Amino acid sequence: MTGKRAALGEREADAREVLERLRQAAVSQSADGMSRLYAVDAVHEFPFTAPGVPSRLEGREKIVNWIAAGWKANPLKYERYRTLAIYDTNDPETIIVEQEALGTSASTGEFALPNIVVLTVRNGQVARLRDYVNIPAAAAAIGRDL
Repeated sequence: MTGKRAALGEREADAREVLERLRQAAVSQSADGMSRLYAVDAVHEFPFTAPGVPSRLEGREKIVNWIAAGWKANPLKYERYRTLAIYDTNDPETIIVEQEALGTSASTGEFALPNIVVLTVRNGQVARLRDYVNIPAAAAAIGRDL
């Protein structure tokens, strides 16, 4: 499946719209939703990561499969996101987002996971996502020590 282009007269989703769709797919744990959002050749990076967690995933299928496996194995259920700030960049297809994923952990109860995302969108789909996850907060939310 190739990236879907906007029909004649329609505009493609910009980075802020794609961000909201990503959040909705994460909250609903929709692999299909995620698959529609990532470009075939997308790259998802985790510049800060924990042992056993990849620092770079390449390609829609690999990215979506990794995300879906995490939903199954992880006790975290995202309920919503809180935007702290969104910054435009010199590239109109790229935004920087300070946010918190809010939800409930089967292990520890309510959580707030702060992170920063650098999102680049091409043709209405994620081309590159750099996800600066707060590793200590994520570990605490699932009830693990680093």
